[in-house]
Amino acid sequence: MTRPITAGVDGTQESLAALDWAGREAVRRGLPLRVVHAWRYAESLAVADRTTQQVWVSEGVAEAVRGVSARHPELEVSVDVVEGEPVRALARAAAEAEMMVLGSRGHGPVLGFLLGSVGQQVITEAARPVVLVRAGDRPAAEAAGREVVVGQHGDPEDSAATLRFAFETAAARGAAVRAVRAWTLPPVFAYSPGSLKLLDDSGGLEPYEQQALTEALRPWRERFPDVPVAEHLEMGSAGQVLLSVADRAQLMVVGRRAHRTAVGARIGSVAHGMLHHAECPVAVVPHE
Repeated sequence: MTRPITAGVDGTQESLAALDWAGREAVRRGLPLRVVHAWRYAESLAVADRTTQQVWVSEGVAEAVRGVSARHPELEVSVDVVEGEPVRALARAAAEAEMMVLGSRGHGPVLGFLLGSVGQQVITEAARPVVLVRAGDRPAAEAAGREVVVGQHGDPEDSAATLRFAFETAAARGAAVRAVRAWTLPPVFAYSPGSLKLLDDSGGLEPYEQQALTEALRPWRERFPDVPVAEHLEMGSAGQVLLSVADRAQLMVVGRRAHRTAVGARIGSVAHGMLHHAECPVAVVPHE
C-alpha cells in the first residue's frame, strides 16, 4: 500500500508552511499528498448555519491546495475536510500516512494545531512520524550542504526507526546525515574517585560510546551507501548537544517514547526541546 504524505492545515501561516514542506517532500519521494482539515461547527456564528460554515472551511482549504498544486503540477493531491475533534482526526490520518506534517511556532507558546496540548497529543497518539514546520521555513533551507541531523541513543534497536527515517529522507534529498550520540558519566563515576581511576585505566567510556554509535549506523550505511555520514559523539545532555549542531541542519530527527502522566501525555524532554528551540523542521519518530 502506498502511504501518502499528509499535511494538516488550519489556515495559520505555520500550517501553510507545513503544507508547502509536505508538497516538496511528496515530490521528492514520488508519493501522493493528502491534505486534512478538521473543523468544528461554531454555534456562536449565528449568521451562518452548519452548511454555510462547511462551505467557508472547504473554500479556504481549496485555496491553500491550489497554491501547492500550482507549484507542483505533477503532484497527486487529495483533500479531506472532516468535522470532528482535531486530535482524533489527525491521529487517524497519521496512521494511514508515511508521515504527518503540521505547523509549529516554537519558542514558547505554539499556534494552530499545537494550541494547548493538541499538538503534543497528536505526536503522542500518531503511529507514524510527525514533522513540525515553522512559518519561516523556505525551500532554500534544504540547499546542498545542510544536513539531516539525527539523534541516536541506546542500543541499535532503540533508534532503528529514527535512523531509518533520517537515511530515507537524506537519500531523497541527496543530503548527508549527521548522527549525534550524546553521553554523560553515570552517577557512580561522578562521585567516586576510585571509580574514575578504574574508568581511566580501562580507556574511558568514550570508546564504548563511539563503538555503540558506529554499530547502530552500520546497517543503514550498508542500505544507503550513497548517503554521506558524519558520526558526532559529544559528552553532554542529548538536548544540548543536538541544539549545538541544529544550525547546520535542514531537518532534525529525534525519537520519542510517549509517557503518560496524571496531567496528560508527554513526549520526552529531548523531543520537546527540539520542537521549541530548533530553527529547522523537526521530525518526531515513534519507537518501533
